[in-house]
Amino acid sequence: MPLFELHDVRQERGGVAVLHDISLDIPAQQLVSLIGPSGAGKSSLIRLLNRLDDPASGTITYDGKALAGYDVRELRRQVGFVFQSPAMFAGTVAENLRIAATLAGRTATDATLTASLDAAELDASFLTREARRLSGGEQQRVSIARALTSEPRVLLLDEPTSALDPEVAERFMHTVSRLNRERGLSIVMVTHRLAEARAFSDYTVMLEAGRVVESGASAGLFASPREPRTREYVRSAQ
Repeated sequence: MPLFELHDVRQERGGVAVLHDISLDIPAQQLVSLIGPSGAGKSSLIRLLNRLDDPASGTITYDGKALAGYDVRELRRQVGFVFQSPAMFAGTVAENLRIAATLAGRTATDATLTASLDAAELDASFLTREARRLSGGEQQRVSIARALTSEPRVLLLDEPTSALDPEVAERFMHTVSRLNRERGLSIVMVTHRLAEARAFSDYTVMLEAGRVVESGASAGLFASPREPRTREYVRSAQ
């Protein structure tokens, strides 16, 4: 059974359609990349998956149940979101993690916080550091650790490496890939960096102008795209 199923999903901004009748299955326990040019609707789509926004029409199911039937707080315990620009609360990293754990209804013991940091490949010394004084790459890892405090089944990542230099971005993606492989954590990621999608994702969805152009196993999609527009986009970004 797919992790998410979208049926005839339409989304609007200011009365203008940004997603047009999207029907799509997103597989479970894989690292899924959403690619496409700016304005394709990638971020609009990913925001629907934990109800940061609701569609104008159509239906979305998560784990076989209508998304609209979930309590929003419970849904977001299971489906975490990491934004493009990490927003740190004032205070230490430990305080940032405790706030997230409390909001998710979890007990924030020191061991829990350390385990979340370790999963994001940060050591325990970060607990006492001021979150807003960390580098961009460190803040993005804290964002991952913060999301992990709720013990989610799914992580949604909206262009998590866009503000990072290539070397830091690659290390970050290795961490994300390890979480997928070792924990079976399902990951859906928006990215403009096709090298990331090609190297790390199992499944890729190509969007353009609010429509799905093509989707499938990443190896096949990048090696021999079926659709001319996918071929053109992949080649132009090389």
